[in-house]
Amino acid sequence: MEQELVKARLLQQLELSQEKDGDQPVYTADPGIKIYRYNHAPDNLKALATETVQEMPVTVPTKDGNVRTNLHFFIYQQNKQRYVLTYLEDTEMVMGNYPVLAIFEHLEDIFANALRVAVILSLLIAAIFSQLSSRQITKPLLDLKKAVETDHQNLTELTHLPSEVGVLARAIDEKNHKFEQYLKREQLFTGDVSHELRTPLTIIMGASEVLASQLEGDSRLSEFTNRISTTAKETSEIISALLLLSRAPEKLDAPQTSINSIANNEVERLKYLLRYKTVTYAVVAEQEYFAYVRPELLKMALGNLIKNAFQYTDEGEVVIIIDDKKITVTDTGLGIPEAMMPLLYERFERLEQKKNDGQLTDKFSSKDYTSYKVDGTGLGLSIVQRIITHMGWQLTHQANAAGGSTFSIYYK
Repeated sequence: MEQELVKARLLQQLELSQEKDGDQPVYTADPGIKIYRYNHAPDNLKALATETVQEMPVTVPTKDGNVRTNLHFFIYQQNKQRYVLTYLEDTEMVMGNYPVLAIFEHLEDIFANALRVAVILSLLIAAIFSQLSSRQITKPLLDLKKAVETDHQNLTELTHLPSEVGVLARAIDEKNHKFEQYLKREQLFTGDVSHELRTPLTIIMGASEVLASQLEGDSRLSEFTNRISTTAKETSEIISALLLLSRAPEKLDAPQTSINSIANNEVERLKYLLRYKTVTYAVVAEQEYFAYVRPELLKMALGNLIKNAFQYTDEGEVVIIIDDKKITVTDTGLGIPEAMMPLLYERFERLEQKKNDGQLTDKFSSKDYTSYKVDGTGLGLSIVQRIITHMGWQLTHQANAAGGSTFSIYYK
């Protein structure tokens, strides 16, 4: 439309100039219009001009400096004469000399401004819509997260939603129900077994005490009755520890417990494992150290580490070191082959003791090695790891350069 208006204006001016000035090589109409005979037009315009109105940016010097504007131009054939008509955009000319074109330019400005406003409003509306949409999308997910974090109190309300969130809520609710049933069965099993075992253990302890009172003159037989009584008491303590382990950590009270006393008692209890070995043992501590923990759990965890060290060490030493941060159990025994490290805390995984000229190998499939039988089920380290995790402590293992292993319990 602008091209047609420019073309009509210039053709009108050509006709007016011919009537006024006659036949001239160049017509000038102030402001901004210049009409050339084709052979008198600038070369660059002759090279670019066509019968369609074209526009190109130009720089025009003024008293205020150079100004960037647009030059409109086209070729017009009149009879046998061709002309190059040009129009240099100028506000004065548009507003004063050609009202139609002025109106168009004004409308064009209005349209451009409206377009800018529309773009800004569109972006603003899009931002508001995306914000509201994201809230609508994420709100059910946030409600689901809150319901899961608050012990599933509000999860039932979300399971009735027809959306994907409802499907996810129903799946979580079903899985939680299965977990609750599993945990309940485990707790009931632990409680029932513990209850059923306490009665025969109480009978065994009572019978051993009666038997011991009647064998005061026979020290050899008294030793066996003491072993029976001690083992029954230890089994009762283990049952108590397992019951504690089945409860949530936050529901357990943690009295101040002497680590030194438990370590010394466990060494005394288990030193019979070293009766026929050239192994020395020691509990090293600069002072009495305490930790807030259930003594039954610490006894079971530390006892299993000391028992393993005594069982798997045939010569050398076992040292239990206690400081203000950790408890370490170091031995010079068989150590743990690299092949077993990924299964270190797996249930029912046990170290096979094999030798050939006194050396341990981790090639368990070889038939050239003989094995020693060590009593155990492969549950010791698994139980230790579970207890340490339950108490919020940390258990680490490190192989010793000279052979053997070092297990460390970090309690602070």
